[in-house]
Amino acid sequence: MTATVGDVVAALERAYPPEFAESWDAVGLVCGDPAEPVRRVMFCVDVVEATVEQALAEGVQMIVAHHPLLLRGVHGVPANDTKGRIVHRLIRAGIALFCAHTNADSADPGVSDALAAAIGLTVDRPLDPHEPGARTGIGRIGTLPAAEPFSAFVQRVADALPPTEWGVRAAGDPDRMIRTVAVSGGAGDSYLGHATRAGVDAYVTADLRHHPAGEHLEPGGDQPALVDVAHWASEWPWCQQAADVVSAALTGTVDTFVSTRRTDPWTLHARSTDRHDAQGGTQ
Repeated sequence: MTATVGDVVAALERAYPPEFAESWDAVGLVCGDPAEPVRRVMFCVDVVEATVEQALAEGVQMIVAHHPLLLRGVHGVPANDTKGRIVHRLIRAGIALFCAHTNADSADPGVSDALAAAIGLTVDRPLDPHEPGARTGIGRIGTLPAAEPFSAFVQRVADALPPTEWGVRAAGDPDRMIRTVAVSGGAGDSYLGHATRAGVDAYVTADLRHHPAGEHLEPGGDQPALVDVAHWASEWPWCQQAADVVSAALTGTVDTFVSTRRTDPWTLHARSTDRHDAQGGTQ
């Protein structure tokens, strides 16, 4: 049996129902003919020049990405535009593109389940369920096998995710014992209140902003400690999950692989060589 683009789409939409997507999102088949045969599929977080180059080199017929290529409405895809150029390259090469974004965030299992598993958590429930008692929703709450100091937990997160120049930064008492953890793949500071109400020891997400993080920590006491990772790194574990979905549904007919191209945009990281006192001034 020869698998088609439509077969891959059907498998992914069973796992990540499009109705789970937020109203502002753009998920599904971006380009490609559902009737075309597929022998090899590449999974990635971002559809950018680097991942398209890899797809061409690897001879794939389909890319499955987490981030939408065309999230905002467009009136054209001219080849001299960055995204238009990507669309043209994909179509000319006969490569289909499918995106699963917030529907993959909310599905069970979904993006945050993959992040939780990478860290070593046993998932208990969603951080923000679709409805009370539901297994679907944004983020996950889970437990570690045993409590460990926050400093060790931060290192655990860094070791579990692919390396980036951004690295992993954290806010909290290094000696605080961590057992219960909330995670949310991608930008998650809008769920800081959910993590606090859940009573977890730590919250792992990406793109934490200065003011929301500072306001979260200001009360002190039992506020969850924060771990801020690179956006791309927090969602990359999902790629293997999605690849396994397709492999299981189309056993023996489709070869799947996960791109290891780092599409995190940050390429340098530096710290000041000056010495600073506790108030931030130079000594």
